[in-house]
Amino acid sequence: AVEFLTAYIVEYSLSVDNLFVFILLFAYFKVPRLAQEKVLSWGIGVAAVLRLAFIAAGEELENRFWWVSLVFATILLFSAFKILVAGDDDEDEDVSKNPVVKTVSSLIPVSDQYDGSNFFTTAADTGKRIATPLLLVLICVELSDVIFALDSVPAALGVSKSTVVVYSSNVLAILGLRSLFFVVEDALQNIRFLQPALGLVLAFVGGKIAADVAGAEIPTLASLGVIVGVLSGAVVMSKVFPEGEAEGEGRDEDD
Repeated sequence: AVEFLTAYIVEYSLSVDNLFVFILLFAYFKVPRLAQEKVLSWGIGVAAVLRLAFIAAGEELENRFWWVSLVFATILLFSAFKILVAGDDDEDEDVSKNPVVKTVSSLIPVSDQYDGSNFFTTAADTGKRIATPLLLVLICVELSDVIFALDSVPAALGVSKSTVVVYSSNVLAILGLRSLFFVVEDALQNIRFLQPALGLVLAFVGGKIAADVAGAEIPTLASLGVIVGVLSGAVVMSKVFPEGEAEGEGRDEDD
């Protein structure tokens, strides 16, 4: 039970980055509200299948080759370093320059307008079936989820070796966050210390995996305490030192 709760909290917190990407994609493509719900619904189903494949492959590799755990630890530590060093630089990212968006746009003929919540429509000039921008959004969402799985799956495997625990925590975290997408999308913007907290969580789990390989096992309950403490601290600090207040103090000093 403790392993599941720890893995779930790790997956839930890491999935927050996924929501930021979805928000950027929906805003860039001007996706209608009802169409957003359809993309998220499809995204949950496809992500559940993909995560199962990633988890099964990851566990098989870990069982066959002991050094795979060190590879997972390196991935997590590198991801943590990128998050901690990059800071808030990714918040204003131009989605049009995203390699996923550019690649998909070049491979699939897409209409200029939405057709309700349909993924395909009929071109008025040629009468041919072509994709709507909504299909492009769905593909970008799924590819983004695959990229994020490179962090989240090793992180969950670092907490538990049980396939049931790892997979169920992954799926429930995805279901929980995506079902609450429209409720939390505004609230997420106000947690200014969330990114550094996620970096620390990844660094801790990466260090835990490396320690396990070296024979120094960290108790799951202790891991749960550290992860909950870091995330709770980020929320509290964000409330005590909101971003708007910090910017206002900076302007006062400049004056």
